[in-house]
Amino acid sequence: MIIKLAPQRRDDAFLVEKNGAVLVINGEEFDFSTMPAGSTLPRSAITSEWFAGDVEYEDDLTVHIIMPVPANYSPEQAYPVDLIDVPDGVVQFPKPLPEVLPPVFVMNEVL
Repeated sequence: MIIKLAPQRRDDAFLVEKNGAVLVINGEEFDFSTMPAGSTLPRSAITSEWFAGDVEYEDDLTVHIIMPVPANYSPEQAYPVDLIDVPDGVVQFPKPLPEVLPPVFVMNEVL
């Protein structure tokens, strides 16, 4: 499976699991196992906000998924590479930059 990522600035929870030709996105299952080789499932036929394009099956299944990116996004999230030969299990996406806490200033009182 090839997963093409479409980054979008959002703070949504996002968990994707893969099992063969089945994707589970935030608990919702999408089974593409019945797609014959050479077929395309149009984006308009998929009732989910998480798909960014058609699902295609040529040599491998290719899906286009919206990937939410937080305010502290990393360059890898802003410009993601395709995920190729995705193994079964929880899909690993690029991680954000560490959150930087604002500095804390302590004022000394002068009496």
